[in-house]
Amino acid sequence: MTVHATTKILRSASWILICLLAIIIGFYPSLYFILGEKFGLLKSKPPALLTNLLWRIGFYAHIIPGGLALLIGWLQFSRKLRERNVQWHRRLGKVYVIAVLISSVAATCIGFTATGGPIAQTGFIGLGITWFTTTLLAYTTIRKGNTLQHERLMIYSYAASLAAVTLRLWLPLLVYELHFFIIAYRVVAWLCWVPNIFVAWLIARRLRPAVVRI
Repeated sequence: MTVHATTKILRSASWILICLLAIIIGFYPSLYFILGEKFGLLKSKPPALLTNLLWRIGFYAHIIPGGLALLIGWLQFSRKLRERNVQWHRRLGKVYVIAVLISSVAATCIGFTATGGPIAQTGFIGLGITWFTTTLLAYTTIRKGNTLQHERLMIYSYAASLAAVTLRLWLPLLVYELHFFIIAYRVVAWLCWVPNIFVAWLIARRLRPAVVRI
């Protein structure tokens, strides 16, 4: 097997794994309706915050559209699906953009109350702003007909969406290594998305007009 063939297989396997994880975490918000709110990251929140109506609205406005964005976002990178039905791609893209804009604004708002103090709060607020900005720019550029820049910005946008996945991969490892949840949470507030954006940059810079390779 050639190096090129091996690389292609590894890329395909990596993308399939990312899609599977995105689907799994995309359905994660449904657990709050099935199991109640006494699990997951909500266990680290003070009772006063959990009973705050505005915070609860922000929390669910973040996790529900955010989960939807994870579930459908990866489909937008399928070249075959785009070529077979452009209108379907555009409609699904609009749903993705709306979901992200709602979720990112809500994430930025509740980021001010994130567990772990200013370090964690700044990290999550930065993620929310990055997610919102890249997605909005991706939409405005395609409206102007700039397909290449749109594709690049959507890579950044979905990399930010995948912070929900990488957070849940990193957090248990950090807690195990650091032995303190608060310290681990401060680290993961940045680690869940900054490396994602760097990888997105590596992928986006290799794009050429009319070509998407993920």
